[in-house]
Amino acid sequence: MTRLVIDPVTRVGGHLRIEVEHSGGVVSDAWSSGTMYRGMESILLGRDPREAWLLAQRVCGACTGVHAMASVRAVENALGVTIPRNARSIRNLFMGSEFVLDHVVHFYHQQVLDWIDPVSALTADPAATSGLARSLSARPGSNVAYFRDARDRLSRFIESGGSGPFVDDGPGQTGAASSPETSLMVMAHYLEALDWQRRVVQMQTLLGGKSPHPQMYLVGGAVVPVPWGGPQPAPPREHPGQIDQRAPAALSVEGLAAMSAVAAEAKAFVEQVYVPDVVAIARANPGWTQLGRGYGNYLSFGEFPLDDSNTPDLLLPTGRIMGGDLATVESIDQVNVAEAVAHSWYTYGDDENASLHPSKGLTDPRYTGPPPPFTTLAGSDGYSWLKAPRYREEPMEVGPLARVLVAYVQGSRVVRERVDDVVTRLGLAPDALFSTLGRMVARAIEAQVVADQLDGWVAELKATLASGDLAVADLSRWEPETWPSEAKGVSLGEGPRGAVGHWLTIADQRIAAYQIVDATTWNASPRDASGRRGATEEALIGTPVADPERPVEILRTVRSFDPCTACGVQ
Repeated sequence: MTRLVIDPVTRVGGHLRIEVEHSGGVVSDAWSSGTMYRGMESILLGRDPREAWLLAQRVCGACTGVHAMASVRAVENALGVTIPRNARSIRNLFMGSEFVLDHVVHFYHQQVLDWIDPVSALTADPAATSGLARSLSARPGSNVAYFRDARDRLSRFIESGGSGPFVDDGPGQTGAASSPETSLMVMAHYLEALDWQRRVVQMQTLLGGKSPHPQMYLVGGAVVPVPWGGPQPAPPREHPGQIDQRAPAALSVEGLAAMSAVAAEAKAFVEQVYVPDVVAIARANPGWTQLGRGYGNYLSFGEFPLDDSNTPDLLLPTGRIMGGDLATVESIDQVNVAEAVAHSWYTYGDDENASLHPSKGLTDPRYTGPPPPFTTLAGSDGYSWLKAPRYREEPMEVGPLARVLVAYVQGSRVVRERVDDVVTRLGLAPDALFSTLGRMVARAIEAQVVADQLDGWVAELKATLASGDLAVADLSRWEPETWPSEAKGVSLGEGPRGAVGHWLTIADQRIAAYQIVDATTWNASPRDASGRRGATEEALIGTPVADPERPVEILRTVRSFDPCTACGVQ
């Protein structure tokens, strides 16, 4: 049995250490460790609950607005606040653009270098690459000149000596299954996606004022100015021919038109570039539909309310799938969530094997591991700053794959159409998504589903404002004098990486308790009191290791979860 340590895991959010044991070229055991304590749950204690979201979103600078949304919803739940329709549309637009942006950026700038050899792209034929691209997508501009220019740009960068991520891993690198033409096609889009994300983030900066850490959330709705009387044109410039450097108000005629343009560009790139590239990678690596499955337990808290009822329809529904059973989705309830710390660097007092519901959760750090650099995680009672959340005592996987599978089994038409289209193009059955490759494919499918909705939410805003309904916030419970002496609130929702829950107690107008269970807390958790591995640890079992000096196979599966241990630890 040989031990292998990857510390730090790069191209992820936060500080992550992966340790595995392997024998005969296959992983037999695994440990996942978040190695940096954050303490945000403790920082929030004693604060005004109306400002909690401003602090909570500082959990992460990459998961833009995710914890702001969860926090403000938890406070609204505690105080019995119902937000106006315009606020729902604004929040859907902001979070929808974040989903699409995050999925595209994760594929091109965090994950894809595990699957292609950028250096081999320098030997690709631009004409053959153009033919490959046109066989996958009818996107305009995929001509020989486009790919020749991308190859030249890539060549200049690599030859300059500044090619950090673009090193040649040699013939032992299993990612070489992709042809030079596939590598050139994907790398051309890698470069283009750098500029694409700059334009698409304008949806967030228009609505939120800035990105990351938007400023538009509010207990009761959103702080997005509405021009008096509804959407209005911008005032004329003082001087003819003057270049107007001001950003338009988000809910002005110009702002709404700008968001429609962003939505159209996001949708076009996802459909014509991102999804075809994922299909190309998947076709070149069919064996990876058999690796990285894990438990087959999937949990979705649901996201994107489509109406204003107390129990709205959701674009991505709630539910739980167990053991890969695509015939049944179980309903879920936040009461059944609990966190264990038996193998974490926290204490629950006298009973270290206890599992606590987040409403009664504790954040009491007790570091018991070896001083850095760690010698080994195996056999340690505690080995991570992540807690171990479980649903009905079962480890669960969350994220795009979980959401897509739950929606698919529940019969969501928009999700079923997208899943059936992609798996048919790959010649697979839906259960092939239970894999490392399946997480990549599901993320692309979900990006399509959400991108399809963006302009509809812009149109919804236009129609509501045009009807004379200009409300963006309900401030009827804003003053603390209207609050009960004690109130408990919970928010169950989704971020791009998966299920996010916030639980809080308000007492005497201050936060008396606050707990966060993030997507990466679920996915990258350590073992629980029963010794059951977390989702990432379990998915690594059976992973091949062709070259222990370059364990790209392990990184493929780890990065397929899009981990963010900054969020996972809080």
